[in-house]
Amino acid sequence: MKYLLVVLIIAVFANNPVKGTEPDAPVSESDSSWINLFDGQTLDGWKASEKEGTFKIEDGVIVVHGKRSHLYYMGKDGEANFKNFELKADVKTEPKSNSGIYFHTEYQTDGWPEKGYEVQVNNSHSDWRRTGSLYNVVNLRSTPAQDNEWFTMRIKVQDKQITVFVNEEKVIDYEEPENVNYDGMPGRKISSGTFCLQGHDPKSTVYYRNIKVRSLP
Repeated sequence: MKYLLVVLIIAVFANNPVKGTEPDAPVSESDSSWINLFDGQTLDGWKASEKEGTFKIEDGVIVVHGKRSHLYYMGKDGEANFKNFELKADVKTEPKSNSGIYFHTEYQTDGWPEKGYEVQVNNSHSDWRRTGSLYNVVNLRSTPAQDNEWFTMRIKVQDKQITVFVNEEKVIDYEEPENVNYDGMPGRKISSGTFCLQGHDPKSTVYYRNIKVRSLP
């Protein structure tokens, strides 16, 4: 009798899992909390630094190819600001290409973004830090992504926790320590800010589409 009771309890929980046991599970695309940052036709709401020609749109995709430049999401009012969030984007790289997605950053006219973190996009570039790396904080030597194939990057920031998924495989699960101060990178810390896409060099070609974000509590 006790055996049958145990089996029934296991069956009930298997068919009715406790809510919240999978906090990193992806949210349905139909969830209205997701906001499109890229309309597939224009760069409205975005602003490029240094070399605007590095970013263009072809067939509903942002093509990144050209001299160093960064494309910042400014929002309709120019004051885009996110603290706790989940960001998703489809990405494709050509061989030997390098790019990145910054968060908690802010617009600057030139140079590499000084504020916020960078999540690396690089499957085969000479820089060994591969796609999904939290650049120069948690570096990966391998990645589930492949050149010439679309993959999905998902970045989740909740308080001091940073989680990165590549094709829904968790590759980074990092908790920022108190009083963080990375050598030579004083702005690399969790705060709040916007996102930007990196144009790394003229030999790199990277594609972005379906860029979406949702705010978290």
